[in-house]
Amino acid sequence: MSTKKWVRVLGHNDLPEGRVTSVTCGLQTLCLTHHAGKYGALDNHCPHQGGPLGEGTIENGLLRCPWHGWDYDPISGKAPGFDDGVETFEIETREDGIYVCVPEEPEHVRTVSDVMMETLVAWGVEHVWGMVGHSNLGLAEAVRQQERAGKLHYYGIRHEGAASFAASAYGKLTGRPAACLAIAGPGATNLLTGLWDAHVDRSPTIALTGQVDTQVLGPGAFQEVDLNGAFGSVAAWSQTVLPGSRHAELATLAAKNAILERGVSHLIFPDEVQTIEAPAGEVPASGPEGRLADRRVRPARATIEKAADRIARAGRPVIVVGHGARFHMEQVTCLAERLGAPVLTTFKAKGQISDAHPLAGGVLGRSGTPVASWVMNESDLLIVIGASFSNHTGIASKIDTIQIDFEPMALGRFHAVSLPVLGEIGESLTDLTTALDAIGAGTGTKSGTKSGDALQAGAAPDQKRDLAARHALWQTEKARRREDDQSNGLSSAHVFDVLSRLLPEDAIIPVDVGNNTYSFGRYFECRHQAVLMSGYLGSIGFALPAAMGAWAATQEEGTPFEGRKVVSISGDGGFGQYMGELTTLVKYNMNITHILLNNSELGKISKEQRSGEWAVWETNLVNPSFAKYAHLCGAMGIQVSEAGALEKAVTAALQHEGPSLVEIRTNALLV
Repeated sequence: MSTKKWVRVLGHNDLPEGRVTSVTCGLQTLCLTHHAGKYGALDNHCPHQGGPLGEGTIENGLLRCPWHGWDYDPISGKAPGFDDGVETFEIETREDGIYVCVPEEPEHVRTVSDVMMETLVAWGVEHVWGMVGHSNLGLAEAVRQQERAGKLHYYGIRHEGAASFAASAYGKLTGRPAACLAIAGPGATNLLTGLWDAHVDRSPTIALTGQVDTQVLGPGAFQEVDLNGAFGSVAAWSQTVLPGSRHAELATLAAKNAILERGVSHLIFPDEVQTIEAPAGEVPASGPEGRLADRRVRPARATIEKAADRIARAGRPVIVVGHGARFHMEQVTCLAERLGAPVLTTFKAKGQISDAHPLAGGVLGRSGTPVASWVMNESDLLIVIGASFSNHTGIASKIDTIQIDFEPMALGRFHAVSLPVLGEIGESLTDLTTALDAIGAGTGTKSGTKSGDALQAGAAPDQKRDLAARHALWQTEKARRREDDQSNGLSSAHVFDVLSRLLPEDAIIPVDVGNNTYSFGRYFECRHQAVLMSGYLGSIGFALPAAMGAWAATQEEGTPFEGRKVVSISGDGGFGQYMGELTTLVKYNMNITHILLNNSELGKISKEQRSGEWAVWETNLVNPSFAKYAHLCGAMGIQVSEAGALEKAVTAALQHEGPSLVEIRTNALLV
């Protein structure tokens, strides 16, 4: 038997004579009326099309539905001349206001959506970013139930693209899936850019989208989009949830595919299916126990022995690591130290080895340094680990190459390599070390030199010494660039020198695209920071939403990310894409500092126009004061236009508890 309670809903003067309004009492929304000196309380939903009666009007003594003009008595709820009407509730005028008697909130009935969210949580999904809307309300309630139980965290964003970027960044950082939520139609399609980022960078991500009712699917209902078709290329796995589906198993398959395929899984929830009561006795599928095998696959012994032999005969072996090696850098570093081999990184792998390490050669390729390119060109053997051979990286195809990767298609993807090694990276490096031990190979390896260095023929080249000499030359050049004319804005060399010194050595740094990011790759000196970027997609606007994904990971107790500072970096063009999300940072008090390099143009594009001998056209930007904008949003905002003020501003922003933004006026030509 349901119980009821009296709730104060209005003051005596809150609702004038002849007016209507809607009020919410718990989960019940009522239409309150004031007519002929009396108050009425009706169910807010018109029984015909569900129109919100609280948005209607009293005309000729009758309450008119705002959707289709049906009339009801504003006090009794009856429809004159018809048998139907609207449910009414007891209402009383008391000394302190108007009270309505409403049922107590009913006990939650477990739904299909609950079953599926419980299953995703069991598979380790702890964070959901999204936007609640009319075609995902049942699913959103299931997310709310899990959050209320303390089993996941939900973040309401301002644009669905930010939700998918946040989930993608979280997957890149942790290797574990998070989810993004959207409505049917435009909400779902807004997810696609961030999901493509997850797809091409192999980040486990789960997309949850609403859909129109199945009964109107096909003819072209409002906001109907063929979501299976729209997500067909980006999702490794996509399924529509139907009344008769094995709901827990669908959620299990979504999580399993995201993890194993390291990509996007997509679940489509038609509106009416979301609230179907879960069949009696249905329980969520278990988590990954018994559903995932140990993926530490060892390479073939004969292949490893060949790799060890090639390394033993090399005079200048160089290690190139990509993002795929990020969870195995301790083993990579041990191998480098054993061989005395420099370690170069792809841009996406920047920071995986500290730039302070004597064997660190920096970033290779378009976003890199002359140190890395010199080291590669002098090498007679490249040991490439977890890298994709992107054309932006520019790994030389003519140098003898051993490639180690756990993905068969990644091996020799763009050109033949001397020795492809298929195996999980950690296991491959362990076996390679054992094989080197067996033949006594390591630092003492001898060979002639490829360059004109003053080394005796047959002596082991001292690559560490050579590397130090190249670094010294590059440091001198960077110092010159820091002193360049800054009258029209600070130079990037100066900005990233300051950031290199001030950012916490374990910070998580999401970066955007454009000149600001090229300069970051070239000038910022990593210690133990983790860098996140939109690698293969190269999507402008990535940094700020990605910072939300990284921040979520820093809230997880007992993980390697707990308590770390998040500092995102972008240009003005990138920040403008998702600047509304600054209010999301404020809403959830995310302790994120955003560094914004403002040169009032799309500097990377104007640079390409000049390089291609095009006219510089339509790359200039009209910007507000981003620092003032941050302040209006409720965050700290500081603007810097003089070199001497930069350190103080960055220090203050880093020390601020909560969201902060440092807007730095930079020169588009000094990158």
